[in-house]
Parts: sequence; structure tokens; C-alpha cells
Amino acid sequence: MFEQDYIMRMIKEMVRALLKLLFDIDTETPSAELLEDYDARNRLKALTDMIDDGDINNAENRLYQSLSDNNMLDLKAGILFYSYLNEKDDEFLQRNHFSRDEVEMGIRTLASKYDVSDISNLF
Repeated sequence: MFEQDYIMRMIKEMVRALLKLLFDIDTETPSAELLEDYDARNRLKALTDMIDDGDINNAENRLYQSLSDNNMLDLKAGILFYSYLNEKDDEFLQRNHFSRDEVEMGIRTLASKYDVSDISNLF
């Protein structure tokens, strides 16, 4: 339990650092409203609805299918996706065959895809 709480806090700080350094956004509660683009916000909403329905793995697959190289809006949406997922409790994640470690790995993979892994490696 303590280890999972620690990982959850580290993920939260990683999200905050990525948003601050890449997008100059300083917030305690990242949400889809940070996406200025209507279509991107709707795509993220569809993905978070899938998360809420317990379809986490398919939501993550769709996220990666929708990413465009060098599109910073997609990076921001991906960060918000993992931030939303990180807010789910351990029981929800376990029940839906996902783990806190997979959330962390997802953010690191996303950061690596956009060549900003140096920031995520600080955590």
C-alpha cells in the first residue's frame, strides 16, 4: 500500500513537471479543460470514458494509435490521460487488469516517444 502511494505521488509530480516545463501549466489538478482544441478534448473524453468503464488497456491502445509524432497537443493529451488514470484507486486498477507501475511506464514511454524522457527520468 505504501509503495503504491509513493508511486502515485511520483507519477503526479512527473505529470506536474512535464506540464510546467513543456506547456507552462502549473496545476494541482490536470484535466481535459487544459486542452484548448475541441477535437483533442473530445478524444481525451472518449478515452477517459473507456477508463471509467474499465476498458483501460483498449483506451491506452487507442491513445497510442492516435498520437502523431512531434504534435505537442497529442503529448499534452497523453499526459492528461495518464494523470486521469493515476487518480484511480489501486482496487479499480487491479480489478481492470492494470497497475500503478503500468501508469508510470506509460508516461515514460510517452515521454520517450516525444524525446522529453530527460524530464520524466528525474523521477
